[in-house]
Amino acid sequence: MKKAIRYLSALLLMGALAAPLAFAQDRDQDRDRDHDRNNQRVYDAQHHDYHQWNADEDRNYREWYADAHKGKQYRDYNRLNKKDQQKYWTWRHKHHDNDHDHDQH
Repeated sequence: MKKAIRYLSALLLMGALAAPLAFAQDRDQDRDRDHDRNNQRVYDAQHHDYHQWNADEDRNYREWYADAHKGKQYRDYNRLNKKDQQKYWTWRHKHHDNDHDHDQH
């Protein structure tokens, strides 16, 4: 009986020590996923250039979307049709004063 209690105690101790490692790994994967999503380059075919999609670009997009689609539920840029995406980039080029990370190619 004492052997079984020792064995069970050892398993519980190993589980308690391993749990924080598993949670830390999940948190790192979430951070990496967020970093990748927030650092995408988006190509603007009409203007033949790339834009870094980061917090600034997302803020500009949300401003444009609220103005252009009054009353409609918010929609991610990637879910817009090509015509609306192009409308955004046309607007964006007219309001490029906030475009700190604009890459010309």
